[in-house]
Amino acid sequence: MITRQRIHISGIVQGVGFRPYVYRYALEFGLSGTVLNNSAGVTIEVQGERPQIEQFTQKLQLAPPPLARIDNWQQRTIEIVNTALDETSAQFRIIRSDNCDDISVSISPDKACCADCCADISDPNSRYFNYPFTNCTNCGPRYTIIKDLPYDRPNTAMAHFAMCSECRAEYLDPLNRRYHAQPISCPKCGPRLSLLTNTGEALSHDAQALDDAASALLAGKIVAIKGLGGFHLMCDATNANAVQSLRDRKHRPSKPLAIMAANLTMAKSLVSGNDMEWQLLQSPERPILLMRLPSSEPELAVSANIAPGLGRLGIFLPYTPLHHLLLAKVRRPLVATSANISGEPIITSSAAIVSQLAHVVDQVLDNDRDIINGCDDSIIQVIDNQRQMIRLARGFAPLSMPLENHTIADANDRPNAACLALGPQQKNSLALRHQGQMILSPHVGDLYSLASQSYFDRTLASLQQLYRIAPTKICHDHHPDYHTSRLANAATSECSTLAVQHHHAHVLSVMAINQVTEPVLGFAFDGTGLGDDGSLWGGELLECTPTSYQRLGHFTPLTMIGMEQATQQPVRLLAALLFEHMSLVQIRALPIKALQTLSASQLANLHQLWRNHSRCIRTSSAGRLFDLVALLLGEIHQPSFEAQAGMILTKLAEEFQRQLQPLPADCQWEIEIIPVNATNAANTSTNACSQWNSQQLLLAIIQAVQAKPLTPQRQGQIALGFMQALANLVANIAKCYPGRKLVLCGGVFQNPLLLSLTRQALAEVAIELLPSGDIPINDGGIAFGQLWAGIHQPLMQDALNQ
Repeated sequence: MITRQRIHISGIVQGVGFRPYVYRYALEFGLSGTVLNNSAGVTIEVQGERPQIEQFTQKLQLAPPPLARIDNWQQRTIEIVNTALDETSAQFRIIRSDNCDDISVSISPDKACCADCCADISDPNSRYFNYPFTNCTNCGPRYTIIKDLPYDRPNTAMAHFAMCSECRAEYLDPLNRRYHAQPISCPKCGPRLSLLTNTGEALSHDAQALDDAASALLAGKIVAIKGLGGFHLMCDATNANAVQSLRDRKHRPSKPLAIMAANLTMAKSLVSGNDMEWQLLQSPERPILLMRLPSSEPELAVSANIAPGLGRLGIFLPYTPLHHLLLAKVRRPLVATSANISGEPIITSSAAIVSQLAHVVDQVLDNDRDIINGCDDSIIQVIDNQRQMIRLARGFAPLSMPLENHTIADANDRPNAACLALGPQQKNSLALRHQGQMILSPHVGDLYSLASQSYFDRTLASLQQLYRIAPTKICHDHHPDYHTSRLANAATSECSTLAVQHHHAHVLSVMAINQVTEPVLGFAFDGTGLGDDGSLWGGELLECTPTSYQRLGHFTPLTMIGMEQATQQPVRLLAALLFEHMSLVQIRALPIKALQTLSASQLANLHQLWRNHSRCIRTSSAGRLFDLVALLLGEIHQPSFEAQAGMILTKLAEEFQRQLQPLPADCQWEIEIIPVNATNAANTSTNACSQWNSQQLLLAIIQAVQAKPLTPQRQGQIALGFMQALANLVANIAKCYPGRKLVLCGGVFQNPLLLSLTRQALAEVAIELLPSGDIPINDGGIAFGQLWAGIHQPLMQDALNQ
């Protein structure tokens, strides 16, 4: 029996070769009809015998294009078309995109150059030979070049590049893998390379520009090179002078740098890994992967100043044809770090490179394909054979997932109403709920500078343009002075606003990726976040639902003398800890290297500030504990980048682990859990919870530091004992809540050793540990958690929070 079916598909179905797949499958099963893109996804009409249509739909669902993702499939029977009256209706056709006000399509992230395109640029007989902008429907730029939906060439950065006849023939051939590949181009009609001086004067073009850039890198120069989502600063990773020059010019003394290796063989000569890591390194997403340095000398020597004093190296493989061609010429690994002023967003234009980084770079390898949406490199690590997202960006973002209960209404009982979450102040990203989807933007960054706030505003405007969203609710951090909070509070009266506590949002981000609404226990360990009591939280146990939370426990607070100054000078934290337990005379007598950096007058001044509670704030932060332990071990006095202390402690502890020796008894610590009724007689709502005696732990570590010489082995024992104590604490508390779902979140749980030890300690506990998926558990996932709160928050609670 002849039938005609209309199928509407939403998900990642545009810019990924979906329509050619539909076309080929329709021809295979002898079907007539049409397929078109629209702002809601892809719409198919197929006509033919019912068994053939069933085979067609089954194959399309089971074997979609490699980069596609089907989120929703709606199918219904419609009226048969009389093919005898119209010759074209007897065929299957791909027809022009249909504009629609109701946007529900997911935007595909950018993908690395595929194997077929890599073969093309290496084939002297191909018209794409050595062409640095080669792409097809299976690879290349997507998010970074899109201005609007539907995803068609006029709505991209390629709009002003008119296709030559050969490119147009491939573009119009449904059986060609470049059919409707919107960025398609070739040397005749596409973007061109230009090599510039650091003041913007042109030196060379096209193939000569690539040759000259390679020569400059081999000569020890620093070259800014335009990628998909922004510029990299690149130099020869084997040239210690070049690496040091980059550090000096960028004022980046010790923060680790990433390396781009030419291929997997080169990567294996630099780092150690397992099968999962090697596969991830070669994936279409091509993230920067944090991998272990080999215990012995690597086969290929790179500068020791790339990741000084650390046990892991960020490494990734080429993801554009330009990278492949460049690495083939230099035949050595290159440092590749984001081109930006510290604390500001990645630079996307050569004009900005010249105006902002002329003192850093020697040359600029530019091209004339505009970057519409900036996008950094994604960063991932693998822990216990599970991948953990550290920075969600190129290759993965925008990240979209269907909302299982997509009919959840907003505060005014409007199903599918748009909700916008503005994220935190640090590691910002944005999230939105729209048409049954939850979407997380690529990494935006810290929002302290005007340039970063402007970049945030542009990212927000781009998302609003792409998805046509007019939010009815805006969620933000409950810190009133954050840029996002001020923006939310300036919203129109048509929007309700919702302030979400920082650590509640951390837990909710993991609940959201798992679409969990029942109460869970969440350990939120990070550097800082404003607590309900006005102190800085960061070592918390919260019982959370999407709409509420209760603080069940936290580390005993430490005093930050000088407030944020204590983050950069952890000796202030140490002094405050000692002031609570010792006299000034006793403190001066302690043989602790960090204290010896303070003069008697400096110590006295700190004591006066502490005694008078002047410029002091209390913190329960787990991140500050890491700072203190690294300080006590003599490894770090003034951190130069976030998580430096944790990285150093991990290296020390893992080096001790490799010796396969038991942890000595004087480094086996258990953290005392002080019950609720002993922590606060008043039993107020914010303090009615247990405390974990981190001060006692730190005093025990001070004793261990004094007991024996601080050899590398002794440092490793103390570092491992400290992290094992934290892991055991989590497990001991979890035992009190059998059968519950548990979340580990916050940037501290990105420490690979701490997370691994905690998972091991929890292995014997009857509790379900929720995975974080591809959502960063650091502040990069906060917006996703805020969104989960906003989706579920009822009208009454909205009113209370305004």
